[in-house]
Amino acid sequence: MTTAPAPASTAAAVTSPARDVAGAVKDGLFAGLIALGVFGPLIGFKTVADIQNRLVLETRWGLLAIIVLIVAAGRFLISVYQRRTVDAPPRTRFVLPAALSKGLPPAALVFCFVYPMMIYALTGGSGALKWVDNFGVQILIYIMLAWGLNIVVGLAGLLDLGYVAFYAVGAYSYALLATQVIPATFPQLGVWAFWICLPVAGMLAAFWGVLLGFPVLRLRGDYLAIVTLAFGEIIRMVLINWKEFSNGYEGISTIPRPSFFGIPFNASDTGFAAVFGLEFSPIYRTIFLYYVILCLALLTAWVSTRLRRLPVGRAWEALREDEIACRSLGINTVNTKLTAFAIGAMFGGFAGSFFAARQGFISPESFTFLESATILAIVVLGGMGSLIGTAIAAIAMIGGTELLRELDWMKLIFGNDFDPVQYRMLIFGLAMVCIMIWKPRGFVSTRMPTAFLKSRRSISSDLVKEGHG
Repeated sequence: MTTAPAPASTAAAVTSPARDVAGAVKDGLFAGLIALGVFGPLIGFKTVADIQNRLVLETRWGLLAIIVLIVAAGRFLISVYQRRTVDAPPRTRFVLPAALSKGLPPAALVFCFVYPMMIYALTGGSGALKWVDNFGVQILIYIMLAWGLNIVVGLAGLLDLGYVAFYAVGAYSYALLATQVIPATFPQLGVWAFWICLPVAGMLAAFWGVLLGFPVLRLRGDYLAIVTLAFGEIIRMVLINWKEFSNGYEGISTIPRPSFFGIPFNASDTGFAAVFGLEFSPIYRTIFLYYVILCLALLTAWVSTRLRRLPVGRAWEALREDEIACRSLGINTVNTKLTAFAIGAMFGGFAGSFFAARQGFISPESFTFLESATILAIVVLGGMGSLIGTAIAAIAMIGGTELLRELDWMKLIFGNDFDPVQYRMLIFGLAMVCIMIWKPRGFVSTRMPTAFLKSRRSISSDLVKEGHG
């Protein structure tokens, strides 16, 4: 009696550890060679000026070798991990207890409200300015922008690479209205300029969202991305070249700062500190701006959650899953796309208006394609359609970028001539690559559908994209 051969699938699944390590070594060496070719001219050579102001070429082979070894070792470890887990049995996923998972959002909300006071108590006035403004306000701006773009990309499935255009529309709307229109027509309302112009900036951004929506009604996928990218660049070029309107590269300065409902944050007798009997400090305005953007971000989340449960939100999800099936159900895809663009653009306009009021100066250089790419990366890393995941991704990306500015400790490894600022984005990019390897569907890879049959069940986010419902 002859023994039947083992199935091909079983034979292929059984691989020796030696073969796994050999393949991983090959991957690591190949990645090291690529790193050598890419970083060799950039890091291996450096030009410096000597005493006679002549450029002298210096070599940094040690630093280049360290970076190549890090890349090769990282690729080796990743390859070993992937080869060992391809045929491994599925592991039980770690799930937080129900009480803890339900208590995390309220706890995070409470932390957001007490964050400025906690930082002020720990660091004092001078230290709180950095932590509240650079971390708190900056992160909340991007959270609000990402939640607005999440309506277009995560819920409606429309890839938008020009979202920064609506950000710019909101910023310039507030800047022009607050510096030219209101002082010329209603000068007595100058201290209320922010509260008057904020809804106007949102409506103007929504109007431009509708204008963008009409030409792209029949476009999908890559074609839609190209057109939205062009729209963002057109807005930026108009702001650069129409100097009579936007002042070109010089930008708009002396933009009025927000007031505490008519009470300015200055050192005068009618200022915030004098009215409330406090010693004048710039930290009061920073804390006020923090709570303003926090309320705007929470408003964005609340509106997104409410709209998702309404018929228009279900129409967005149907459009994302399959546009043809959406039409067969009698849903007006034109209105569905226009509402997604308009509402997402409106929140971008709100964030732009706040950005202009916070900075006091804006220019076209603040609204480049890199901003759109950053916002889209936050949405993708967080998980398509997930508000909590998007917030976590914004904290990781924007907060991580700010933390990576403080890399002076690396001079102990690479020498005093090492400038950590030059490699901040390189380290951050490496961290993003690692995140996408281990969490390719984003931080929150499951979602709860708004419409369900008999019982509500979580589904994986790999099913949350157009045509894969």
